[in-house]
Amino acid sequence: MNEVALKYGCNPNQKPARIFMDDGSELPVEVLNGRPGYINFMDAFNSWQLVSELKEALKLPAAASFKHVSPAGAAVGLPLTEVLKKIYFVEDKELSPLACAYARARGADRMSSYGDWVALSDVCDVPTAKLIAMEVSDGVIAPGFEPEAFEILSKKKKGSYNLIKIDPAYVPEKLEHKQVFGITFEQGRNDVKIDESLLSNIVTKNRDIPESARRDLILSLITLKYTQSNSVCYAKDGQAIGIGAGQQSRVHCTRLAGDKADNWHLRQHPKVLSLPFRDGIGRADRDNAIDVYISRTPEDILREGAWQNVFSSLPELFTEDEKKAYLATVTDVALGSDAFFPFGDNIERAKKSGVRYVAEAGGSVRDDNVIETCDRYGIAMAFTGLRLFHH
Repeated sequence: MNEVALKYGCNPNQKPARIFMDDGSELPVEVLNGRPGYINFMDAFNSWQLVSELKEALKLPAAASFKHVSPAGAAVGLPLTEVLKKIYFVEDKELSPLACAYARARGADRMSSYGDWVALSDVCDVPTAKLIAMEVSDGVIAPGFEPEAFEILSKKKKGSYNLIKIDPAYVPEKLEHKQVFGITFEQGRNDVKIDESLLSNIVTKNRDIPESARRDLILSLITLKYTQSNSVCYAKDGQAIGIGAGQQSRVHCTRLAGDKADNWHLRQHPKVLSLPFRDGIGRADRDNAIDVYISRTPEDILREGAWQNVFSSLPELFTEDEKKAYLATVTDVALGSDAFFPFGDNIERAKKSGVRYVAEAGGSVRDDNVIETCDRYGIAMAFTGLRLFHH
């Protein structure tokens, strides 16, 4: 098949819409179920590149959760701790390495991942399919689906759930094109390889970047390669824990992603883990309630009466001092940036979220100020010399 007709483009008024190969050759994808749309395919193709590069670089199965052509989460298939199983709500589930990658990617920012697109680096197995089946999402792209996994997923959305099979051997042309306002743009495809060689130029007094941090920095940089710019990515334990995408100011990216990373850590606090949910509460309502509990003041929760709908009893209040004290214990977080940090304020904000390792392009006229700020906190930073803008 060399063409797939789409219902419409980005919006219902944008018709006709299709995907096709300019040279008339076969598409490298096959729609196995459903009817993916324009944005679905944009998410699918960007997320597939991300997970396939993660697997190649880190030699582990990878998964990504995409919304509006940027990742809400990305991860590799490391085993989950008991706490992570609990905050991802998979305590009683069978977990293959691919399922662990998906649970991490989907669980990093559950609010943003609601209604996402899923990418898997490997053939979708049954444990992964069972986890995906529990969540609200639009579809999956993968190099294949085990027969039972396909049966499980093809029943979602009353049989209309989107399943796309991609040829993992497909390599695009070196030149890529797109049109804006009827004008064609041409550029070389961004096929740069991201690996440990990018972390060799350590410019800070602290030059110690352990293997686990190198893994997380590589993961953050590959994630940023497919995130709308400006962007930064906080990573820990083989997964993105906070992604700031598409902001005009880099420090706003750092703050946005840092707030998400803080939320990920606070979800592991004993008070959050022991919240008394009512029986039968939906997953989305539960996730919303957790975010409210973490982000609002105790007075807000009491005043709004939000606890009455989801909790069986009034939760123990989670004070601002308790949150600050908990976050003060967080450390060993990695941070990647898709371009240089122009000011040390990005490092100041990153430090508040436990960042100890940084990878950024370098090349700012204020590099000395950024390095000095890192040295003040004992942060190790590598200049990659590589900008990763994505538009």
